[in-house]
Amino acid sequence: ADRLLQREALTREVSLGALQVWQAFTERVSGRPANDEVTLVFTDLVGFSAWSLRAGDDATLRLLRRVAQVVEPPLLQARGHIVKRMGDGLMAVFADPQTALGAVLAAREAIRTVELDGYTPRMRVGVHTGRPQRIGADWLGIDVNLAARVMERATRGELVVSAATLERIPEEELDRLGVTVKRLRKPVFAGKQDGVPDDFVMYRVRTRRQFAGDEDENGAAPGA
Repeated sequence: ADRLLQREALTREVSLGALQVWQAFTERVSGRPANDEVTLVFTDLVGFSAWSLRAGDDATLRLLRRVAQVVEPPLLQARGHIVKRMGDGLMAVFADPQTALGAVLAAREAIRTVELDGYTPRMRVGVHTGRPQRIGADWLGIDVNLAARVMERATRGELVVSAATLERIPEEELDRLGVTVKRLRKPVFAGKQDGVPDDFVMYRVRTRRQFAGDEDENGAAPGA
């Protein structure tokens, strides 16, 4: 079984390597990028695994159905394409970052209405814009890996976007969406993330309501 898995992994690596060679050749000949620019979205639920072990299979399935019912419509209505569902999360692709951000904010607002037996799920989201390689109904490549890494930085149910995404969204659109952004510092004691360039920059995105809540909490007098 291990040999079979290793062989399949090697086959995928060889196939992707061949595609990357062909992509580089095509770009050199045509003078333009081989792949269209898209915005990738990854989501998952914070602390879901621990909760599901306590809650049991029936409650877990009910929660996942409810989450899908409220999270997926805003993404699909914005013409996003759900590439795959991965247990408590998903991967989606959008044509542009502005649309992706608006859809993600709507989905995060919708999940606030979900509650099951006293449990309210928190969804973390990572967004990155790039030119991944499309293979059938799936997407592969460095930009897909980067999008997943961006989500990993979205701890505590946060929304994090890459600089590549943020720089393509006009400031007036951020104002219209009612969000603030703050550059993420690299964790002091964390090791280098595999596949993430040293100059890769990420930003935390918060609604103004979230930001005001943090300010109130930080500015409150002890014991208030």
